[in-house]
Amino acid sequence: MIRNSWKNRFAVLSLGLFAFPVSAMAADKLTGDIKGSDGAPHGTVEITEAPKGVILRIAATGLTPGWHGVHFHEKGDCTPPSFKSAGGHIHPHGVTKPVHGLLNADANDSGDLPNLYVATDGSVTVELYSPLVSVSGTGGRPALLDADGSSLVIHAKPDDYQTQPIGGAGDRVACAVLAK
Repeated sequence: MIRNSWKNRFAVLSLGLFAFPVSAMAADKLTGDIKGSDGAPHGTVEITEAPKGVILRIAATGLTPGWHGVHFHEKGDCTPPSFKSAGGHIHPHGVTKPVHGLLNADANDSGDLPNLYVATDGSVTVELYSPLVSVSGTGGRPALLDADGSSLVIHAKPDDYQTQPIGGAGDRVACAVLAK
């Protein structure tokens, strides 16, 4: 009888799991292929919605060794070689004069991210967290997946987290359009 009871509980639990839609169990995700200024592939980025921000996973090769600024940009367009088509950094709706810098007390630039360190072989594999954006605009944070999309841009130099408008990070050397 006890054995039968466990079988019944397992059957009910199994049926309950299948009753939930698959999309309700999966996190909101965006992905992108990182391309260099020559259009060559350099890796991938995956962004997963978290309760109070997003988690980024970046895996790239063929980059210049050292520190590089990386930011979320406002348009889902990575036209090489300069990637200017990606627009400026993402910032909250209604902000007419964005202020850049993770170390700036007045910052309102939601595209700000920590720098990446690229190894001497030109590769980087990193996981970062940003509480400044969301995949689809939850929690009042700007959406990465809006009408004109967004992109992730890697810059030639490190971001000093203060200098306007991009922290002195220099040219855009790699870019990924973010999409579902």
